[in-house]
Parts: sequence; structure tokens; C-alpha cells
Amino acid sequence: MSTQFAQDLRLARRKAGYTQDDLAHLLSTHQSAVSDLEHGKQRPTLEQIIELSLVYGRSFECFFGEIMAERQQHLTVRLGTLPPINKPTAHTFNRNGSLERLRRRLKDRENHGSA
Repeated sequence: MSTQFAQDLRLARRKAGYTQDDLAHLLSTHQSAVSDLEHGKQRPTLEQIIELSLVYGRSFECFFGEIMAERQQHLTVRLGTLPPINKPTAHTFNRNGSLERLRRRLKDRENHGSA
């Protein structure tokens, strides 16, 4: 499950001249965890993304794009299976409009290839 993020991470580490052990120490983790990140076997935590951004001076937009596309697909599926409300109340008055706006946003992102 190699990703663009994993490839970018490995390239950034090599360009910086760091070993996986160096990066593991900076991230307070194990070398095997760095290897898993670089091979796309594991996703970094939000804290690790922030630390990696600080270590390498870059934002790793590809990671966020991959996650955004995956979550967009997940939400689209879940939206299609959302059960109806049995007894609408004043608190759910805006629900249908909000769901329709969400559908449109997801469809617009899909049509424009945005991640």
C-alpha cells in the first residue's frame, strides 16, 4: 500500500541525510515505525505530521490530499445509507437542507478532482 506520502517521506529523509534511526529518535518512536511510514504500511499521527513538517520544513500536502479523497469517498457512501428520521423535531428542521449541501459539496469536489 505505497502512497505518494510514503515516497515523499522517504525522499525527504534521504535528501536530509537522516537515517531511519535519526528520524525515529526525533519522533520519539522506533525505527520500524519509520520504516512502516515510508512503506505506506502505517499512517502518521497528526502529531507526527506536524513534527515531520517541522523536521523537513515542508507541509506534505500529498498526505492530506490522500486522506481527503479517502474520507470524501467514505462520507459519500455513508451519506447514501443514512437512515431517515422517524419523528422530525424543531432541532432537525435544517437536516435535509444540510444533507443536500453536503451531497453537493462532495459531488463538486469529486467533479473538480479536488482532494
